[in-house]
Amino acid sequence: MLGFSLVVLASFMWAIDTLIRYPLLGSGVTPDQLVFGEHLFLVLFFLPLFLKRKETFLEFKISHFVGFLVIGVFGSAIATLAFTEAFRVINPSLVIIMQKLQPFVAVFFARFILGERPKKEFWPLMVLTIIGVFLVSAPEMWSGLKSLNWDIDLIRQSFKKESAIGLLLTMIAVVSWGASTVFGKKLSQSSYSPNAIMAGRFLFGFVFLSFYLWANQSYQHFTYNPMVWSKILAMVTISGLLGMYLYYRGLKLISARAAAVAELFFPLASVCINWVLLNKPLEPIQILGAILMLASATIVQWKNY
Repeated sequence: MLGFSLVVLASFMWAIDTLIRYPLLGSGVTPDQLVFGEHLFLVLFFLPLFLKRKETFLEFKISHFVGFLVIGVFGSAIATLAFTEAFRVINPSLVIIMQKLQPFVAVFFARFILGERPKKEFWPLMVLTIIGVFLVSAPEMWSGLKSLNWDIDLIRQSFKKESAIGLLLTMIAVVSWGASTVFGKKLSQSSYSPNAIMAGRFLFGFVFLSFYLWANQSYQHFTYNPMVWSKILAMVTISGLLGMYLYYRGLKLISARAAAVAELFFPLASVCINWVLLNKPLEPIQILGAILMLASATIVQWKNY
């Protein structure tokens, strides 16, 4: 249960991160600056490790290169950019609903890349966990879904170019994060420590983002307010360093499919933090969802399904 608990705890670190991330985005800071700033600070933090173990990063196998490519370029950079942009393009509630496909993507990749074969009892418990996630997220999602026009216009809207782009961006994020879980597990089965995996992840993400910003000239829209950069540094400390360290320590101890289930605790962590810090108590339907999540996820880990 230790590995599962560490990944759940990492989800709480990521949830705390949102208390800084979304206000920054709301204040006009671009997603590009936010994601690039995080990777810049993280690469600087891990610079001593790069210098100390440069042979490890220069001489790794092709399979290891692919692993870092997936978790760094796709899981750390592209997924974050695509997910943030999807929120801007289409209804956020639809993005949240589609994100719940991520565990199924992770299980699919784990089957073919890691050879993990979940027992038949795993699937109904996975579905129950996701139902619990939906119940926990119900108040937030319902307020967004109510704004949709549930008639033929909704069907027409879904075929518009902007909507198609938003759905595509969401699926890119979902597939990238699901694959990142599996390839992170694959790297942890090799000789890489959690710190080395984190260092490689952020380095690959930083290199990609540097070329991305240069190609799009989006760095011209950066703000250099010291307060903004200090908040980005705070985010890096909470989610980038502490959160990801807990995540990779936990991932080393459990299967990729169990980690995918544990990651589903992120929305529960968010509403719990809102309860404690913002005085927004859980509604009865959210408490029911939390109980369902905890029960089904505990059985998955306890029985090793």
